[in-house]
Amino acid sequence: MAGGYWVYILASKRNGTLYIGMTENLGRRIWQHRQGTAESFTRRHCVKLLVHTERFEHLDDARVRERQLKRWRRQWKLELIETDNPEWQDLAERLNV
Repeated sequence: MAGGYWVYILASKRNGTLYIGMTENLGRRIWQHRQGTAESFTRRHCVKLLVHTERFEHLDDARVRERQLKRWRRQWKLELIETDNPEWQDLAERLNV
């Protein structure tokens, strides 16, 4: 998980509540979400399943993509997830996060 910047989508369950975030350290950030270390949206809504990731070399590119995804309609987000992860598997397990 070293190097670059990550834009990610977490879900509470298949077709459940979604959260979009951006980080430099995906493993640490997912751990923080799962531990509920801070009062946050993800903690209140039990959003812990990593269902989509995108890696970027440059911070500005990651920020642009994060803002873009946050403005998308919900249906577009669901289609994005289902394109790469049709079973809504927890990608954290695959990425050793």
